[in-house]
This record gives sequence, C-alpha cells and structure tokens, in this order.
Amino acid sequence: MSTLRLGDIAPDFHAETTQGPINFHEWLGDSWGVLFSHPADFTPVCTTELGTVANYVPEFKKRNTKVIALSVDGLESHKEWIKDINETQNTEVNFPIIADEDKKVANLYDMLHPNASDKFTVRSVFVIGPDKKIKLTLTYPASTGRNFDELLRVIDSLQLTANYSVATPANWKDGEDVVIAPAIPDSDIPAKFPKGHTPIKPYLRLTPQPNK
Repeated sequence: MSTLRLGDIAPDFHAETTQGPINFHEWLGDSWGVLFSHPADFTPVCTTELGTVANYVPEFKKRNTKVIALSVDGLESHKEWIKDINETQNTEVNFPIIADEDKKVANLYDMLHPNASDKFTVRSVFVIGPDKKIKLTLTYPASTGRNFDELLRVIDSLQLTANYSVATPANWKDGEDVVIAPAIPDSDIPAKFPKGHTPIKPYLRLTPQPNK
C-alpha cells in the first residue's frame, strides 16, 4: 500500500470493534472522523491516551466528529484493557477500538513502519472529512503521547476553512483572527467579511473569525 496523502479517499474496511462490527464509511456517515492507532494493548502511554480521548468525546461530538482507535491485539484483550483504562484514568471508554489482529487495517493505512517495528503499529492519526477524504495525517513515535488539544484545534481550523475563504495563522485558536485567502481581491472583502479586516501586507490580511 502506498502512503496515503492529503485529499485521498480514506480506505473503507470492515472490522470487529469493542462496540460491534462496522463498515468504516457507513459508520462515519456524514460525520468527521479521527482514526488513531496504538502499538499494543496494556501499554502505559496508550492507556493515558485512550483515557484522555474518552474524556474528550463531548468535545469531539460538538464538532460532529467520531473517534475510533485501533491496535493489532484482539477483541478480548481490548475489553480487558478497557477495564484498566477506566480504572486508572477515572473515565469510561465510550468509543470503539478496532481489533486488527490480521493487520488488515494497519496495512491499508500504512501504520506498520518496519524501521520502528514490523509487529506493532506506530501512533498514526488520520482526520477524515464527511466527504471521506483525508484532511490531516500525523505520525508519532511509540514513546510520545499525542496532544488531543491540538487535534481539536486542527479540526476547528479544518471545519472553519472548509466553509469560508480563510486560513488560520500559526498557533491560532478558535475565536481568534484569521487570514483572508490570497485569492480574494481587496474589492470583495467588504461583502465577504463584513466584520472588517486589517491589511498588514498585500498578501497578509486579517479578519475576525467569520463564524463567531
């Protein structure tokens, strides 16, 4: 499988999960999605990550975003691990975890990196839009836990920029000023951005976030 790139259709698949069997595209429906993989069950960093995501599910729901995890261990292992996650992270895992023992999904999404491990998946992240296209990819080493605040920030940016002719600057957070797309001529700005704008350079024009 060649490396998946931004704008590619996220491969569809059938899988067993801790919440029953799914067909991925059907499960996504018209939602955004986050698919993220873990090296193995009963590992310390993964335990903190899945607990964090469980606590963040309301934030993902606000953004019409479903989350689904994956590791190459089996369903019974996942179910036992969930007990540990709930106990140690003071939460209830409330999203599906894919059992990918045959590594079918891991191979579809190029989650096995032989230079890191030919047995365990790396910490991959895919953000997928309602059009089933890949909007963002991230790959972390096994030793580094992910920042889920950053994932929420990216989803805010992706959803904003999908609907308005803007981009988000460095370190942008929801509610802050955004950049007017270079393709928008100055003459169109008053109609498109009635909140006003601040020209800094001809190519760098800021405006208040249009959907706030």
